[in-house]
Amino acid sequence: MNITIICIGKLKERYWTAAVQEYSKRLGLYCTLSIHELKEEKARDNLSKAEEIAVTETEGKNILRQIKTETYVIALEIQGQELTSEKMAKKISSLALEGKSEITFVIGGSLGLSEEVLERADFRLSFSKMTFPHQMMRVILLEQIYRSFKIIKNEPYHK
Repeated sequence: MNITIICIGKLKERYWTAAVQEYSKRLGLYCTLSIHELKEEKARDNLSKAEEIAVTETEGKNILRQIKTETYVIALEIQGQELTSEKMAKKISSLALEGKSEITFVIGGSLGLSEEVLERADFRLSFSKMTFPHQMMRVILLEQIYRSFKIIKNEPYHK
């Protein structure tokens, strides 16, 4: 299975990059992983709604250019469906059984995802009703993908 993560912004802190490297290494046993970091648009504080939309649309166009037509797209979105780890594993397993060998997860920037990206998504996934920094979400997503593969393979992993 090929897993792609498209995310806005670069990781700056060493602890985030170390965590991403660790989970990327672990996932190498289960899938081919690629992470595409895209430029975060500059956005000052107190943007108008129109300015926020313009930023997310620009980021969205960059995201959409990276998405292959044949890939199954899962957008991380606060209004999306919440899944348990077991249900996420089942989702990934079901996609594989349906012949979908390309899954792309999309993590937006600080202002979220554009409507165009959300419309392209085949599934909208929420990890919580809370908002998390997109750098942290990358690590959480990688951990949950790793956990999903451990569940699928019926291998032990701490709870």
